[in-house]
Amino acid sequence: MAKSRPVRGATLNRESNRFNLPEREADGDWLDDRETLDEGPPPLRTTVTVEKPRTIITRNSSPDVGFDRSINPYRGCEHGCIYCFARPTHAYHDLSPGLDFESRLFAKPDAALLLRAELAKRGYVCRPIAFGTNTDPYQPIEGDWRITRSCIEVLAETSHPLTITTKSDRVTRDIDLLAPMAARGLAAVAVSVTSLDPRIAMTVEPRAPAPERRLAAVKKLVEAGIPTFVSIAPVIPAITDHEMEHLVERAAQAGATGVGFIPVRLPFEVAPLFRAWLETHFPDRAGKVMATIQSIRGGRDNDPDFFTRMRGQGPWADLLRTRFKIACRKHNMNHERITVRTDLFRPPAGPQGELFG
Repeated sequence: MAKSRPVRGATLNRESNRFNLPEREADGDWLDDRETLDEGPPPLRTTVTVEKPRTIITRNSSPDVGFDRSINPYRGCEHGCIYCFARPTHAYHDLSPGLDFESRLFAKPDAALLLRAELAKRGYVCRPIAFGTNTDPYQPIEGDWRITRSCIEVLAETSHPLTITTKSDRVTRDIDLLAPMAARGLAAVAVSVTSLDPRIAMTVEPRAPAPERRLAAVKKLVEAGIPTFVSIAPVIPAITDHEMEHLVERAAQAGATGVGFIPVRLPFEVAPLFRAWLETHFPDRAGKVMATIQSIRGGRDNDPDFFTRMRGQGPWADLLRTRFKIACRKHNMNHERITVRTDLFRPPAGPQGELFG
């Protein structure tokens, strides 16, 4: 059984075998290179590397998501959520989707400048830009780098719509930008809450803020006039699914505009990492969890097909949807959907516009 590192999610640091890269042991920047039976593995120190991309807006044509473009200020995520479907992207950098994904991060400090340039291009068509679709825009390093905030400043200046998905209450620090945008129909936020049990949350999402802090953030955002939704994502069978009704109730109590859920997905390298995590933290039910996930995913660890990947299939998925609908009716939720307007956008002024403005 793999040993669990302090406040980290993954128990492994294996390379992706999709790119024929060799497997290696965890080799992060250790605070202490000693390991004893009593103390367990030493903690990993987070490192941040500056990345210089040529563009910052990522586009997609997936028919089952509600946006066609997004911004990811960071690669990797220190929250360490074991189920994170973005983990495999680290393999493209010859890094592990395991511990490297949580501790070897990349920041894009030129994001706001790149965004301004892309919005100013002739022929740019305004559509909502989504933050938090891959890695969390409000993970801990945002406190120092403030890249997400700098991008929001550009969008606020140009009246460009945005949506944000996060597991962090750090989003409330940007209420001064988001509230005026929301008043004009330009901003909406979704806060993800997976479990209300602090011990489960600390195991599943070791460096994300506590559930109560996230719910408090929902209330604060709503009070500021920002449409705020609660995302129960993912729902993990036999670990968090029993909390669905209570999560809907707490979302309603916080004043959330709406609520949604997604069954857990385990694409590519996430599945073996998740299995190893189960064996470490929930060995008594590991088999049951995986059997249920496979029943939701057509007999596989993951269903990559459009539409069903977000909903799941089979009796277990049907039961989750039924329970969710009943809970929403009980608490008078889900009468609204995330919508933002696009008709107010004005391209940023170029150098000449700034000179003569």
